[in-house]
Amino acid sequence: MEQKSVALGTQKQTRQRKIIHCDCDCFYASIEMRDNPALRGKPIAVGGSPERRGVVATCNYEARKFGIHSAMASATARRLCPDLIIIRTDMEKYRLASSQIHAIFQRYTDLIEPLSLDEAYLDVSECDEFRGSAIRIAEAIRNEVRETVGITISAGIAPNKFLAKIASDWNKPDGQFAVLPNEVENFVAKLAVNKLHGVGKVTAAKMHKLNLKTCKDLQNFGADALTEHFGSFGERLFQLSKGIDNRPVSTDRIRKSVSVENTFDTDLPDINSCREAMLKLLPKLHKRLGRLDKEYSIKKQFVKLKFHDFVTTTVEMLSEDTDINNYLALCEQGFARGERPVRLIGVGVRVEPLIDSNATTSGNQLSLLPELSELPEQAKRTEHEKNS
Repeated sequence: MEQKSVALGTQKQTRQRKIIHCDCDCFYASIEMRDNPALRGKPIAVGGSPERRGVVATCNYEARKFGIHSAMASATARRLCPDLIIIRTDMEKYRLASSQIHAIFQRYTDLIEPLSLDEAYLDVSECDEFRGSAIRIAEAIRNEVRETVGITISAGIAPNKFLAKIASDWNKPDGQFAVLPNEVENFVAKLAVNKLHGVGKVTAAKMHKLNLKTCKDLQNFGADALTEHFGSFGERLFQLSKGIDNRPVSTDRIRKSVSVENTFDTDLPDINSCREAMLKLLPKLHKRLGRLDKEYSIKKQFVKLKFHDFVTTTVEMLSEDTDINNYLALCEQGFARGERPVRLIGVGVRVEPLIDSNATTSGNQLSLLPELSELPEQAKRTEHEKNS
């Protein structure tokens, strides 16, 4: 696919960074279509069986035309598309493909920040290949992945991580998009506020009430006003609205926890509604755990509640897995601390790297987590709105 780019404002930095965000196209499904070409052109999903109340992990673009998406109950997906082919996940196969892709990244830079099996940031600022052209480096990586691994990958090229991630979505699938340094300000000004990291449905709705719809609107609103309305997040919003993101590409990311949370349009009034909402988060938590390196062990489970008055409490317990009954008990303990309406619920686990990658005594490896098919039915009706 032809390279597209936007010539883009100047950022004042001592060294112009060149960041590439690489994102595989419907990764699990692409691997399955690679291994079975007869699946190409047909709607397929990877995940649990409808008969066992499974959940879709990912699906190809043919399936997405029917409204199917990740974290959807497989039974619902089958109703939307009776011809949908559902394939059980094969994590070892996906991890092997991921390691092959990572090896290709390493030919160009050691500054790699993996986000999941199918997604990573690369800092190629000091790479001499192709005379230092990040655009040509991204093209070469995509070609090598296609030829060596047999799947397609999309890429975004920009002076920072925030813009690179947005750019990688601009020309999907099997494409790339470059945000060049000399027009960053003009490019960002037109972006919708919901493109900003951390802006979910609730925050975006609040912005729209203030008539803040684009990053240019945020710039004009000003840092002080944003802080007044959005607290400490306001300063971050102002920086992003100007295309500023100084976060480095981190090569030594060590996970301490994995969690998901949701802010509700209407406060949850009682413990029963909190339980139901919490259970809906569990499939998304399991999906994130499935993306994590398998050489981690679970040490604790936790539940976080934020009450309507913004007071936050977190309750946790020692555990080596994601026991649903533990989460229900933690939810009740947390609610008992406030006994008032709840505006946000989060669930997660504390994790530690395994000292010995072959060890099995330091807690359950994440690859041994319960299947989503074992979750109760109410946990399948997952919130698939972006968190705020």
